[in-house]
Amino acid sequence: MVDAARQMLDELMGRNRNLHPSEAPKAVNWEDPDLCQYFLVKFCPHELFVNTRADLGPCDRIHDEEAKRQYEKAKPSIIKKQYEDEFLYFCNSMLNDVDRKILKGKQRLALIQKDHGPSSHYSRYREQLNNLNARIKKLLAEAEEAGTRGDVDQAKDLMILCEQLKDERDQLMSQQENSEKEDKSETSESDPNKASSQSPPRDLNGTDKCATTDAHSAIDDESSSNAASQNNLRAWIKDIGHLPEKQMEVCEVCGAFLIVGDAQQRIEDHLMGKQHLGYSKLRKAVEEIHLKRQMERAADDDRRIRDERSHSYRGFDSDKRRERDVDRERDFNRGSRRQSDRHRLSVTPCS
Repeated sequence: MVDAARQMLDELMGRNRNLHPSEAPKAVNWEDPDLCQYFLVKFCPHELFVNTRADLGPCDRIHDEEAKRQYEKAKPSIIKKQYEDEFLYFCNSMLNDVDRKILKGKQRLALIQKDHGPSSHYSRYREQLNNLNARIKKLLAEAEEAGTRGDVDQAKDLMILCEQLKDERDQLMSQQENSEKEDKSETSESDPNKASSQSPPRDLNGTDKCATTDAHSAIDDESSSNAASQNNLRAWIKDIGHLPEKQMEVCEVCGAFLIVGDAQQRIEDHLMGKQHLGYSKLRKAVEEIHLKRQMERAADDDRRIRDERSHSYRGFDSDKRRERDVDRERDFNRGSRRQSDRHRLSVTPCS
């Protein structure tokens, strides 16, 4: 707690807040071991997940903006590469943990879907119904906006598309009801007649007939109540637009469980949450560092190729220059021999 308060005061008032006015302030150096290396490279991961399940706790190093500016202006060096390597190692360890969490979540959902195989049909039906309802709602909003603008033709076209989607939705719901009826008929044909098999033994006084009548009336009442409840359930599904069971998925960024086709507000709340934003920032920072290093390697390769070519050109030029010097020397020697021969002939007396 004391260290956190000291760090907060250092960030707000500076590291030289306790110095006497007559004392010279200590110069800021980004290589100071008390500084947070992660903060100098990009950011400190301890600040991303505060008050969440992935909270790393407070950082025990100093976050200094002036030191960060000095680090960014400094030339590439071995120390800067070491800082980046440590930052990458820490971020990759956190991303590996969340990737394992995502994999386990997907395996868990796969097991759940395998155990509840028949519900996948309802899940697909619910997803299709949700998509149709969302599209209908969007088209109605666009048609209303077009009518407000005074664009009657566009509003009519949008309403036609909306009616087509409504017909498609009604057809989908009728198909679902028909499939439910077929399932019920198959179930009733496969089950034995429980009323006849469970009838009590006959009595000589004729009381068995009353008991049987009461049993049949109870069964009829129960079947009528079940039919009414099923009709109410269908009406509720038609009004709400989804079934009670939810199809889940795993977020590919933070590993959280999400509901497929959930409300847009809840999806936006998840995307703006600390965990999702934190892991997204980690992934983006790692990608940026890898991309920067790839560009640096490509630049180094191009520079090396240019140096090799220039060296080969210099070697070729030196060979050509050497050959040219040899030719000049040969020509000079030939010319000097010819001149000496002419001089000797001119000096020799005629006999």
